[in-house]
Amino acid sequence: MDEDFDEVVEATIGALEGQGFGVLCDIDVRATLKEKLDEEFRRYRILGACNPQLAHEGLTEEIELGALLPCNLVVYESDDGVVVSAVDPAELVGVADNPALDSIADEVHERFERVLADL
Repeated sequence: MDEDFDEVVEATIGALEGQGFGVLCDIDVRATLKEKLDEEFRRYRILGACNPQLAHEGLTEEIELGALLPCNLVVYESDDGVVVSAVDPAELVGVADNPALDSIADEVHERFERVLADL
């Protein structure tokens, strides 16, 4: 993506909202590294996204799932422009080893694919 970084972040948040996700946390890695280590770093944001209904279903099936929530997407600068990447929910819930979570992970995966396609 060649768009302005802040525009891509806002578009990503909008696309997430369009799929029923809210952004529970927004970590500005660049600002944090500057503040804590006085180090320069590329623009890099971690967006912690959560769909309340799907989170509720997942936590009902597996109470320890909370350790894997929210699902993260990253927006960062690269030499080729701005990149948006998302965690694969199936990889995350595989840690829980609970087949009841598979359909929920599939639903989150499909919604994240639509978010990325919208961008």
